[in-house]
Amino acid sequence: MSTSYEFEGTVKEIMDMQTFASGFTKREIVITDKDDRYPQDIKFVAVKNNCALLDTIKKGDTVRVNFSLRGNLYNGRYYTDLQLFKLVKVEVDGSTAEPIPQPADDFPVDDISDEDMPF
Repeated sequence: MSTSYEFEGTVKEIMDMQTFASGFTKREIVITDKDDRYPQDIKFVAVKNNCALLDTIKKGDTVRVNFSLRGNLYNGRYYTDLQLFKLVKVEVDGSTAEPIPQPADDFPVDDISDEDMPF
């Protein structure tokens, strides 16, 4: 069973979707931790259907993401991703807005194999 984590911050950057020859798609987002003395820019990745979660947000929005840790070995190097699977926009008063519609679960998070990774 995979453990999930939660993170809240301000959207700093949203990258364009990347599509690879295998059909694998991913999209990255950078969120700045607002509660740290020295704010950290944290990159999250959305894969496959979860890329659509980033369509309704923009730079400067405060969001809460749920994510899991994903890691793999490729060509002798280890890679780690913070893979988001849920995204909620947070209002100025701290309440959460209407949840961003989540894509249908075509596959559980644990079903993503290392062969799906483009690197």
